Amino acid sequence: MLVPDSLTSTLTSYYDAVPYDSHPFPQSAMEHLEALAYLFGLDAPAPATARVLELGCAAGGNLIPFAARHPEARALGVDLSTVQVAQGVAAIGHAGLPNIELKAFDITGIDASFGQFDYIVCHGVYSWVPGPVQDAILRICSENLAPNGVAYVSYNVYPGWKAREIVRDAMILRGGPRDTPEEKLSYARGMLEFLEQSARADSVLKKTLEEAMPIVRGASSSYLLHEFLEPCNAPCYFKEFVARAEAHGLSYLCDAEPSTMFVQNYGEKVRDPLLRECGGSQVMMEQYLDFLVNRTFRQTLLVKQASARDIRYRLDAARIRALEFAGTFAAEDGGALTLDAREQPCHAIRGLKVTLRLPVHKAVAQLLDASYPASMPADALIAAASKLTNQPVAAIDAAVMAMLEELLILGALRIRRTPVPAVAAVSGLPQALPAMRVAPGLALAAGATANICNQWHESVGLTLLERSLLPLLDGTHSHEALAEHLAAEVHSERLRFIKDDKPLTDPSTVKEFAQQQVALALDALRRKALLTA
Repeated sequence: MLVPDSLTSTLTSYYDAVPYDSHPFPQSAMEHLEALAYLFGLDAPAPATARVLELGCAAGGNLIPFAARHPEARALGVDLSTVQVAQGVAAIGHAGLPNIELKAFDITGIDASFGQFDYIVCHGVYSWVPGPVQDAILRICSENLAPNGVAYVSYNVYPGWKAREIVRDAMILRGGPRDTPEEKLSYARGMLEFLEQSARADSVLKKTLEEAMPIVRGASSSYLLHEFLEPCNAPCYFKEFVARAEAHGLSYLCDAEPSTMFVQNYGEKVRDPLLRECGGSQVMMEQYLDFLVNRTFRQTLLVKQASARDIRYRLDAARIRALEFAGTFAAEDGGALTLDAREQPCHAIRGLKVTLRLPVHKAVAQLLDASYPASMPADALIAAASKLTNQPVAAIDAAVMAMLEELLILGALRIRRTPVPAVAAVSGLPQALPAMRVAPGLALAAGATANICNQWHESVGLTLLERSLLPLLDGTHSHEALAEHLAAEVHSERLRFIKDDKPLTDPSTVKEFAQQQVALALDALRRKALLTA
């Protein structure tokens, strides 16, 4: 099942000319996939020693950080673009990682000789390749997946993409015939601006453009070229994708964002009719929900069909208790959480809002927020909350477990099977992973901005001060030594300290200011999940 050489050549040259942004996708992190499999009844392989395959790895931005976190794991990435693979190989060499390999390779050529993998990740590829390559992706996810492994595939879905296809078709009509990617995008944007100005106020086109234009105006050129102007973009319905996967011996496990799966998150008017209508079918339930929210994108976890009999969508209390939890909770009014019965609305992760009422619930929120980005197991949370509220463990156990389940269903908690190697407090000799300390782009001369992947597999931005300190965080430099380094950077004019709109130059003032900045920067690096024990 091979793709015509002409189309393969077109896709290869397109990705060489327009490299896809290569960065970590937190929802595809192996630690996240392991936790989700466990939550829904399966025991997936430990990421620390896993063998991982990424299809369409680009320059390795999603795979290299995994290899850096887990030196005993083995990672292989394949991509059509020789340009991006070369960039990734250079980054791997710079980081000195022996446990990862990137190959410029056609996905359709992967066969049994590649061996089996505990995790297979395919993000941002499936919808953007022709049918034979889509079949190859699912074939690989079946034939090359270990018996208890997990595969992750993301793709565009209907019904949400029905409207976006109008936008894509319009952009291709005017931008498609142009020669260079820059011209294509410029002419395509012009087409949308014309339509936006000319469309009738009560038309379907006008409503479609109102939804699409914020995306078009806010997204990067790379995203727009691949999402709207690429040669292939073939959305499908979720139910269709699951049927295709089943034809290859795979079963649906869950969504990488599990909060989207729980019908109770959509209100009673939705919950009760769908529970009656769908007859216990999780796939049908979620297909109905896709229509309800006009969903455009999915991130689906697949397993071998032999594992399907063990999948449980009714959450098991014992499995919840065995998880690690993390989250942030900030009172809406900016004040502290008070351990009383007063209602306190809070901002949680993912922009969610939760209202805390019981003292024990506020204690749990306090503990999680203070520890973040480090995770805490349920029993440790219960024990610490017992002390905070001065109540016996037995008296609060059920309330805490019910709270954790409710927050988990809502999506207001992050979960892992093993502790996240981030720290809850800055040590006297702070350290970060070696690969983080030598990450490309940290040097102050490399540009005004820099991003790095943290212990939660998410990209975080760094200030100039943080970029200056991070390479030194090898566990041997004290806070005083770090302050001396900053003072030397100011003296050499590679950094400037500004106070009251004036640069600081007096050595004693610079030293004092450097000490203050070290404390602030280290705490910020800790909160960004970049410091490790």
